[in-house]
Amino acid sequence: MNDVKFIGLDVHKTSISAAVLDESGKLVMQAVLMTNAAAVLSFLHGLRGTLRVTFEEGTHAAWLHKVLKSQVAEVVVCDPRRNALLKSGNKNDQVDARKLADLLRADMLKAVYHDDTQTMTLKELGRTYRCLTDDCTRVMRRLKALYRSLAIDTGGKKLYSKRRREQWINQLQQPGQRYRAERLFEQFEQLKTLRRQVRSDLINEGHKHAATAVLSSIPFVGPIRSALLIARVQTPFRFRTKRQFWAYCGLALETRSSADHQFVNGELRRKSKPVFIRGLNLNHNHDLKNIFKSAATTASASPGPFRDFYENLLGKGMKPEMARLTLARKIAAISLSLWKKGERFDPEQLTTQAA
Repeated sequence: MNDVKFIGLDVHKTSISAAVLDESGKLVMQAVLMTNAAAVLSFLHGLRGTLRVTFEEGTHAAWLHKVLKSQVAEVVVCDPRRNALLKSGNKNDQVDARKLADLLRADMLKAVYHDDTQTMTLKELGRTYRCLTDDCTRVMRRLKALYRSLAIDTGGKKLYSKRRREQWINQLQQPGQRYRAERLFEQFEQLKTLRRQVRSDLINEGHKHAATAVLSSIPFVGPIRSALLIARVQTPFRFRTKRQFWAYCGLALETRSSADHQFVNGELRRKSKPVFIRGLNLNHNHDLKNIFKSAATTASASPGPFRDFYENLLGKGMKPEMARLTLARKIAAISLSLWKKGERFDPEQLTTQAA
């Protein structure tokens, strides 16, 4: 009989703690390995039976998943934010590895999707573009903070205009402050130039994927958001319904209730008390949430079918912030549906739904 072994790996920069359990939950082996492919594969080749391996999502997750995928029966890269059992009791590398193996044996792990062979380049370009955008924003805030500390008005984007750069620098009389502003302006210009180049490369790489034409046809999604969507989601067929996609994007409403049933005259009945809404789900992909919420914010203020949908919600008495959230959910649902079908956006279908 080919027995099954459950292997938990607690992965760190230089070492990996491994714990092996059999089908009854008995600890078969513990070991500490070097964080390299040869050491991991050598350890696995010394084990008999059907091997199922798990480890948490992290810096080394993509590399280790690629190493193990063809070597074992199953690889589960799990979501560390859901592994509450690891937070209880004693904690060290060996304990964490054994708890991971035990959670895998009990089928209680939430897998994180890993299969980015077709979109790896696009994903790295997307990460580069996001980092440069964050760096630009950081420098812009530092410049505004410098002038704001001197009670100099910097409302809007006028501070970042290159045409008026000399006027802004001349307002600083103290040599150290003037020097700091000059270096920050230089850094800002260099980042802007590099960001424009990466943006162009990201768009060009995105055009190599057929889904870009479909997603770009949706108003206010465009080539940049389309490329970032493809890089992050990879395939729409990961999600069976739009509600699953909303949860992944941080657009799902979380509810809480307790004591839902009661006995009345010996008969079990469900209570009719209202469900309490506790806000949006916290465990999500922040990049995707930013994509759809920014698209909804722009669409709600610009002419087009989405603006009509938004105003229709306001006309029904919905608050503006909830109307924008509903619009973001609508754009996300449309993106998922059209991506699966390979069809372009048709504004008539949205108008019919909004009526």
